[in-house]
Amino acid sequence: MKVSVDQYCINVTDLDKSVEFYEKTLGLTITHRIEEKEFREVVLAGESGNRIQLAWQRNQDGPIVHGNGFWKLYLQTDDCQGLYQRCIDAGAESVMEPERLEEWPVTAAFVKDPDGYLVEFLETHGEAATISGSESH
Repeated sequence: MKVSVDQYCINVTDLDKSVEFYEKTLGLTITHRIEEKEFREVVLAGESGNRIQLAWQRNQDGPIVHGNGFWKLYLQTDDCQGLYQRCIDAGAESVMEPERLEEWPVTAAFVKDPDGYLVEFLETHGEAATISGSESH
């Protein structure tokens, strides 16, 4: 049996503002939109094909409660400094400026999206083709 991660869904407070961040600032592509009586959703994808679904609940008056919460979203890039700077220029809050971490070996940076979700950018170096996710950053 093969299993792969296909899509993540995060709840947002302002769908249009979040779409602008993920599409225009991060460069993801909208694959489809869903308009229902109770909610609106937009699905975006990167070059790898993995997707993120942004969901806005029409009757929401506070945070949603599901599990222990969402920690961070990892985005692989070939230009960590450039992507970080594009986000800062667009008004994103900086959490950590790009820093080369030789033990993994990656350059990593963190920003917050419009809802305060932590977004980490990873640029791999040398022989490292992917980040395994087995170690914490």
